[in-house]
Amino acid sequence: MKLPKEVKRYCRHCKKHTSHKVIIASSGHKRSAMKKGSKERAKLRGRARGYGNLGRWGKPAISKWKRKTKSTKKTNLTFKCLTCNKTSLQKYGRRTSKFQIKEGK
Repeated sequence: MKLPKEVKRYCRHCKKHTSHKVIIASSGHKRSAMKKGSKERAKLRGRARGYGNLGRWGKPAISKWKRKTKSTKKTNLTFKCLTCNKTSLQKYGRRTSKFQIKEGK
């Protein structure tokens, strides 16, 4: 889905319609691989190897047919007012194609 670089919309802070810059909100912070409870950290500590009951790591991995994936993604767009520089977040529904901000007019 293609969006323009600038849109005219209502600004709650200016209390009038102004032009806003469209920004795609980032997905945010990713959890580190070495956090407590992660499999990588447990393997480095010597878990899930050797003989006997392996406990949490003793079961086989989930088979491919059992795994579920989302086919679409929910998107958040940030609109920055060009007069007062305040930002507002707009939640969009599920979308099938990637969001793109149009180059030029």
